[in-house]
Amino acid sequence: MNRSIIPFSIGLIIIAGLLIGIFWLNQPPPIVLDGVEIREYEGKMLSSVEDFRENSIKGPQYLEIDTYSLSFLGLNGETSELTYSQIVTELPAYKKIVTLYCVEGWKATILWEGVLVEDLIKKTGVSLEGEAVIFYAADGYSTALPKDYLIENKILLAYRMNNVTLPDERGFPFQLVAESKYGYKWIKWVTKIEMSNNTNYLGFWESQGYPNDADLPDDVDSYFP
Repeated sequence: MNRSIIPFSIGLIIIAGLLIGIFWLNQPPPIVLDGVEIREYEGKMLSSVEDFRENSIKGPQYLEIDTYSLSFLGLNGETSELTYSQIVTELPAYKKIVTLYCVEGWKATILWEGVLVEDLIKKTGVSLEGEAVIFYAADGYSTALPKDYLIENKILLAYRMNNVTLPDERGFPFQLVAESKYGYKWIKWVTKIEMSNNTNYLGFWESQGYPNDADLPDDVDSYFP
């Protein structure tokens, strides 16, 4: 063998090793689950909790449940708070299979479990007056939806997915399951809910040009693999 080739070959091996190392260092750590994730429910195949792209505005948020509370602001200035335990133990739980469609071109079909937004607000004693509901997140994200949409469609604020507690990366302690809306309405790490008459409120992405209604087309599945 030509001796000049040996250093060249060693150099290639070193570069390849470095590239592989960089690749693995950039991989996100596996999501830790508190149970066994189910991938099928009542004959319907489900996506995995891993089948989501990380596209939050500041990366995953890690909230301390011992100090967490969900705040509420009524139209007339009344305020209230509920702890995580109060929400998950004192309100009826509902399950629903709903597909999240992201404007980036991917989707995930998940069994969500949580409480109705309507029940949650009624639990606080805050008035349901107002035409819109604004949701705020721990990372500064926000979005709004019509109150009638939330009530008529029995929209959930989820704390479990595929039979496991919502992981931090997926919005723990609560994610809004805004079915029939694009993913930018599915706010994660919810910390505050406000009743409002501002039907033109623009959240994070809406203020940057995304449609405020976020409605899915009737043939949405034809656009997603």
